[in-house]
Amino acid sequence: MFSCLLLLMLTAMPACNQEPQYTAYSENMMDYFDTVITIVGYTETEAEFKEYVELARQRFEELHQLYDIYSNYPRVNNVKTINDKAGIEPVQVQAELLDLIIFAQDWTITHDGKTNIALGPVLSLWHDYRNQGIDNPNAQLPPIDKLEAAAQHADIRRVTVDTDSSTVFLEDAEMSLDLGALAKGYATELVAQELIEAGLESGAISSGGNVRTMGKPLTGKHDNWAVNIMDPDSYYFSEDKNLDTVYVHDASVVSSGDYQRYYYVDEVRYHHLIDPNTLMPADYYRALTVVTPDSGFADLLSTELFLLPYQESRELADSLENVEVLWIMPDGEVRTTQGMETILRSHGAGQ
Repeated sequence: MFSCLLLLMLTAMPACNQEPQYTAYSENMMDYFDTVITIVGYTETEAEFKEYVELARQRFEELHQLYDIYSNYPRVNNVKTINDKAGIEPVQVQAELLDLIIFAQDWTITHDGKTNIALGPVLSLWHDYRNQGIDNPNAQLPPIDKLEAAAQHADIRRVTVDTDSSTVFLEDAEMSLDLGALAKGYATELVAQELIEAGLESGAISSGGNVRTMGKPLTGKHDNWAVNIMDPDSYYFSEDKNLDTVYVHDASVVSSGDYQRYYYVDEVRYHHLIDPNTLMPADYYRALTVVTPDSGFADLLSTELFLLPYQESRELADSLENVEVLWIMPDGEVRTTQGMETILRSHGAGQ
């Protein structure tokens, strides 16, 4: 999601003396996807690392602009452009946006998925009421009649994609796209692939609740990156905020939870992960974490699995190859796929 907070903290060990000698460097970016993006890399020199950072910075800026639903940019046709032209005319877009929309639409239609990028009218209502309600004792919920009316304009089959002309057209003038369920992870995967192609052998990107690891940490003694899973009941800046640690390499770790974007109405917390059937926040879990190679797919799955009751969520997870999941139930119980256990610190895994 564009606004989700940092759920997973990347842990990299310092490099030991070896030939060639690698050093761990890191740098933060604050301007993209409404989150803190951290780049970590093991390189022989800081100058080499800075070159990778600059490549990542340029691409995150470009992708942020393409996937933005709120702002216009010079000479850029983005999601806002598509939404502004709903019911009027097709919009020609770059491949990075066209491919993301095709990927998301195909998933929703093929799997009868709940992760629907055409749910924009509903999510926009929740966004407005949430922003108005934060720290407001008179906060209100969006009226159900308005939500139901908005949902009438969320048919993803009315998103027409023409690959020959690279255009996207929203057939309904009141439609709007919202790519928040996967844009950040999709962008992270694109950047990771480009860093690998540019020569980065060992690194990781942490973008909010998305961590994408590349290669192994070049410490000389560790085969895996350690990625911490946040306890949803902890304070974000507390020293004991972590529930567990997962150890991975060449993989993505993505979390979704009810403690990211939320507000209170009559002392009840309402978060941002909206079930398209009930038009209300899903309440099956406090949080869940997905581990799979592709960060874009992991981001989509973290939302999809969060919106499904446990039995359906578990069956979907078990049906997918190279996908492991950890669910945190409303009472705090932790459930995992079988493979997830093998990479968790609490079950004996290590770097």
